[in-house]
Amino acid sequence: MPTLNIVLVEPEIPQNTGNIARTCAATGARLHLVGPMGFAIDDRKLKRAGLDYWHLLDITYYESLSDFFAKNSGNFFYFSTKARHAHSDVSYPDNSYLVFGKETAGLPEKLLFDNPDSCVRIPMIDEARSLNLSNSVAVGVYEVLRQWGYPALSEAGRLREYDWDAAEYRQL
Repeated sequence: MPTLNIVLVEPEIPQNTGNIARTCAATGARLHLVGPMGFAIDDRKLKRAGLDYWHLLDITYYESLSDFFAKNSGNFFYFSTKARHAHSDVSYPDNSYLVFGKETAGLPEKLLFDNPDSCVRIPMIDEARSLNLSNSVAVGVYEVLRQWGYPALSEAGRLREYDWDAAEYRQL
């Protein structure tokens, strides 16, 4: 199965990080948290947003962005409202890292300037400043997984009271 990495650089809002952790757990993506963070990792709001998915999560913590880059290599894609390429126009190879900045400021502009071909944006109307961070991560994750054919993810649901596969819909 290909590896997808989600990187949050200096996240500030625990509920966003908790929601992102849940998305990572549900999709098998790895989560990388780069400090300093705007909350303690044991924050009650963080745990509640992730609900009971924490045991499914592959998570790594870093002191700084330079610490993160010293310990990781792969294909980095920087999500930013300042980017010129749509997130859906990029082909994401195995071991991709989707990198997102903090809620109030995004990623450092020097990082974006030094990597123009790896910067992507989620299209939106000009009047909108940005999407919520957890929504942006979900859009990015599912675009990558769509391109990869949803590896190891269940694409079919089951009803609780009815059998989809019965000749007639029969109540269980």
